[in-house]
Amino acid sequence: MQQAFLPLNKMTSTEKIVVMNQIWDDLMRNPDDIPSPEWYNEVLSARAKRVQNGEAHFKDFDTVKSELRSEFK
Repeated sequence: MQQAFLPLNKMTSTEKIVVMNQIWDDLMRNPDDIPSPEWYNEVLSARAKRVQNGEAHFKDFDTVKSELRSEFK
């Protein structure tokens, strides 16, 4: 596999974000190729159990994103 090196110290923040988005889009073409670490599954299971017990609830991503944008304006 060939390694590509980006001149990060010469890139603007906007350029870096564009590159990150391109990388993310590429990774999402084959999400099953990205292994989840075991601790991640443990955290998800614990959170699901809290929801089942009525101790917490899930929010959809758009709601959370909107709340965070309002909080950090």
